[in-house]
Amino acid sequence: MIDLGKYAGTVLAAYGISVLLLVGLVWHSIAANTRARRALEKQEGRKDA
Repeated sequence: MIDLGKYAGTVLAAYGISVLLLVGLVWHSIAANTRARRALEKQEGRKDA
């Protein structure tokens, strides 16, 4: 591992927070896509009925 010196805790915490935020954004995007897809399928189903 790279020697980060006295800032190791701060740097690693920043990396950890960044990874968590990226995972959260990906999860949110997937969830929003799923909701939008379901709403679209529901609307399309009403047009056929």
